[in-house]
Amino acid sequence: MAKKKPKAEPVILNHKDGSVWAKGQSLDGTMTGYWEWFRKDGTKMRSGSFDNGVQVGDWTTYDKNGEVYKVTKMKALQE
Repeated sequence: MAKKKPKAEPVILNHKDGSVWAKGQSLDGTMTGYWEWFRKDGTKMRSGSFDNGVQVGDWTTYDKNGEVYKVTKMKALQE
């Protein structure tokens, strides 16, 4: 019988005032997949993806109006 692959769980983290700070998913307590971070006023601040807790691919930083400010390409880890 095939072993069930663990499923990523949705995660929402909040600022002290209760507004959403970050949302994404976790696999066994480790960030995985696409994540977004928000300012207290609700505008998106940063977004990008994780692979087993490591930032991968393009990460986007947004200005206070929610417009793209810059895109950073994360370097792959050397094994």
